[in-house]
Amino acid sequence: MTDWHEWHTSYADDTSALSRRLRLVQRHIGDWLDERPESWLRVVSVCAGQGDDLVGVVARRLDAYRVHATLIEKDPRNVAAARERTATAGLDGITVMCADAGDFAAYRTAVPADLVLLVGVLGNISDQDVRATIALLPRLCAPGATVVWTRTRRDPDLTPAVRRWFAEVGFTERAFDAPPDALFSVGVHLFHGQPESPPASGRIFTFVR
Repeated sequence: MTDWHEWHTSYADDTSALSRRLRLVQRHIGDWLDERPESWLRVVSVCAGQGDDLVGVVARRLDAYRVHATLIEKDPRNVAAARERTATAGLDGITVMCADAGDFAAYRTAVPADLVLLVGVLGNISDQDVRATIALLPRLCAPGATVVWTRTRRDPDLTPAVRRWFAEVGFTERAFDAPPDALFSVGVHLFHGQPESPPASGRIFTFVR
């Protein structure tokens, strides 16, 4: 299995594919914040790692007080790093939870969310779980929520199916970034469907890498 703490070292190289993907994700998060005027916004980050994507954006903004986020991460080393970053940046509205994001129980106080981050998730679970996870997103989303997701386009490329599955459960595509010189992709989808209440527990997905 992947060492998800060691995995973060690629961010130290600004030219790495991981760093490039991060910058795209951060740009979409920043755009979302610019488009949402509300004084209180709820965010949930699924398998949040060390929180680079959300914390990296919110820490630079004067309106950081609007963001009330739950970062769900299973690796305690990544949890400690994310908590240190949020504390250093003074982001009192961000909570880092050490829990299994593949279980609905972790979302009890985190949803419905206005922004759901599925960064580094869909490429590390089975294709069957990818489809099931997308189908279950209405249980995590508030009305009008945005989902930012990532997925490799390595053969066999599942992203055409992923985009179709989002449409099937009430999402409209806002963006799909697929750099021609890299295999990663970043998608942004807006939820127009009817939110559903999440169960108290139950599997959403299981990591296979």
